[in-house]
Amino acid sequence: MRNDRSHYELEEINTNKLGCVAEFKFKLYQQQYYLANISAKMNINLPNFNVKNLVKEAGSTISRVVQLTEEKLGTTERTEYDLHFQNLAERADVTKTWTEKIVRDTESVLIPNPQNRVEDFIFEKIEKSKPKRLSNLEHLALDMIEAGGDFGQDLPYGQALIKVGQAEQKLGQCEHDFIATSGICFTQPLRKFLDGEMKTIGKERGILETKRLDLDACKNRVKKARSMLGQQSKDGISPEAVLEQAERDLRVAQAEFDRQSEITKLLLDGISTSQASHLRHLHAFIQTQVRYYKQCGDVMEQLQRELANLGGPTPYIPLDVNEASASKSNISSGAAARGPGNNHSANMVATGHKPNQPMHVSTDQMQRARVLCSYDAKDHTELNLSANEVIFVTECSPVNEDYMYGKQGLLKGLVPRAFVEMLDEEHDVTL
Repeated sequence: MRNDRSHYELEEINTNKLGCVAEFKFKLYQQQYYLANISAKMNINLPNFNVKNLVKEAGSTISRVVQLTEEKLGTTERTEYDLHFQNLAERADVTKTWTEKIVRDTESVLIPNPQNRVEDFIFEKIEKSKPKRLSNLEHLALDMIEAGGDFGQDLPYGQALIKVGQAEQKLGQCEHDFIATSGICFTQPLRKFLDGEMKTIGKERGILETKRLDLDACKNRVKKARSMLGQQSKDGISPEAVLEQAERDLRVAQAEFDRQSEITKLLLDGISTSQASHLRHLHAFIQTQVRYYKQCGDVMEQLQRELANLGGPTPYIPLDVNEASASKSNISSGAAARGPGNNHSANMVATGHKPNQPMHVSTDQMQRARVLCSYDAKDHTELNLSANEVIFVTECSPVNEDYMYGKQGLLKGLVPRAFVEMLDEEHDVTL
């Protein structure tokens, strides 16, 4: 009973389709006649409308709609793409989705403010230069420099503010360069891929789907024509002629579908080449990022040296971060050995680098030593020592006859040899 109802529904759809086509033809002829009369009266040259092509296109569109509707209802068969094509299409969809996310996330990292991103996008579309805006670092730099001038350029705090502000300006410029370079070498090529190649692939896949609908519609017409063989002629056209025309249309539709399928496959295969190009762009982005952080590190190291040279009542001692993680285990032991009366040394952090004497030491090479008598550091490269304090020391590289490299928890610096005594491993020393 259900199959009979579906058959009647299809007959009704086909009847309505023929009626729509006939009505559309009549309206086109009527419109053409009206335009011809108007142009003749007003002596206007209008383009020559090809009514047959318009009617043919309208009929094809209706056939596709009918075919798609029947597929949705499950009352007809459809041509399935081969497994290789399905894999290529799935990979294209995954590539498009993740590339869009990567571009959005990268732009969010480079320009966190969404309002600024929208503004840059609008200026890019109208082909105007993007507005130049100060970053947060540059705003901080300007305020620090202005505050340092008001506090007094001759005072230590004012001088330090100006130095830090100038360094923040350099960091801001490094950030601008990083954003611009990252856009050129990474986000712009990926966006160009999405706007160019992926849009072309989507367009060709849409055309292929249209060709598939035409092919399936032709297959259904052939089946219907074959089922009408042996019946009486309708409208003066024999069933054999209808079948012959339907088979001819099927061959044409099959050829167009195969050709469009090959074109689409070639474009989908090209995604592998595009991903190889994306890998090069990713490498360039990482190189840009490494260069950016290296420049920022150089700026901060230079700032530390400048602050240390300023002097003042509380001179700045540069921080050596190379062994900070390795020193965490010695924080409590160093604090206990110094005792409550020597907390002033906790505010002093030394690099262990004498001028023109670079050193390379390892935490694993250090041994315990007892301080024989108190010692006040001469400069920021030395450690303040308290009598009977236990610290860790090791040889300098290259070896220095007068100094050893010492550690007090997180504090690191040079220690005079004459002020320390090495401890044997068997001695029970509480650190």
